[in-house]
Amino acid sequence: MGEGFWARRSAALYLLAWLMLGLLLSGLIKATTGASMLASLLFAVPLSMVYASACGFSAYYLCRAFPLAGKPLGSVLAVFSISAVTASVLWCAAGAAWAGVWQALAPDWEAVRMSRPFAAVMFGVGVLLYGMAGAAHYLALEFERARRAETRELELKLLAQDAELRMLRTQIDPHFLFNSLNSISALTAIDSSRARDMTLKLAGFFRHTLGLEAHRKVALADEVALVEQFLAIEQVRFGPRLGFASEIGPEAARCLLPPMILQPLVENAVKHGIGQRLEGGVITVSAQRAGSLLRIRVENDADDDARNAAGTGIGLVNVRQRLAAAYGSEASVHWAREQQLFRVDLVLPAEAGD
Repeated sequence: MGEGFWARRSAALYLLAWLMLGLLLSGLIKATTGASMLASLLFAVPLSMVYASACGFSAYYLCRAFPLAGKPLGSVLAVFSISAVTASVLWCAAGAAWAGVWQALAPDWEAVRMSRPFAAVMFGVGVLLYGMAGAAHYLALEFERARRAETRELELKLLAQDAELRMLRTQIDPHFLFNSLNSISALTAIDSSRARDMTLKLAGFFRHTLGLEAHRKVALADEVALVEQFLAIEQVRFGPRLGFASEIGPEAARCLLPPMILQPLVENAVKHGIGQRLEGGVITVSAQRAGSLLRIRVENDADDDARNAAGTGIGLVNVRQRLAAAYGSEASVHWAREQQLFRVDLVLPAEAGD
């Protein structure tokens, strides 16, 4: 429906514009020739609509055949000048024939007479209208080209986001899966009910992640719930060494963000932070909405080892690239180390969900 509707609407607006020009031309004819208003209308309006069709088709195909970006400007102007003069001459000839028809049908009527001054004015108006039709077609073609380029860019952006999300799924630490399966295997002989529970949690986590789509943002509350699923599985392996706390403001919980944007950060916190400490530690996710911005912080205990200061791995790079693709310069990622804490701060536009 969309393209057909806009095509019909554009054609209707084009003909309406020419109808208005026909009315203006009839007023000009009445003022310059002394013909009656009815005679001026019957002469100018049909003639204008015929010229509208001729100009429309002719200028459209010329614009297609001589694009401004692909042809020298001089040749384009020469072709359009010749076409405008030819079309205007034919329009004047059609006007003379149309005036002759009315003079033959109603010899006593104050019909329009094609005098030389009037023919010259009509010729000039015809050239000008043809040029305006050509300019309008060039603008319409350029708008269409820009719209298609924008649509193509958006499609490529969505494809890139989908590819990034698929890559992120495949990059979920393989050790997480292997260690989880090993834990399940060990629990099978010790506590079969816990093994079954962990198997269900692992299946639920991967079922959830595989159902996500990169171009559909999720609420922060759902993103934190996914993080809790991941950590619940890891807690079977780490036990009391792995703690988790969340401090999510009610307005922040409803805000939308790209799916799995926190997952790499939490994985880094487990692998490079808690996993390196004998005494373990706590991962804290906090978020607050500050006006038009959503501020998220992922913080974890970490040793003084310099390797952990940068959060090695793909986590931070992946998050920065995905935020840049989704929000451009409106989002940012910063990380810092304070004593035995490693902190990552995300700032992005606050988009309220339902």
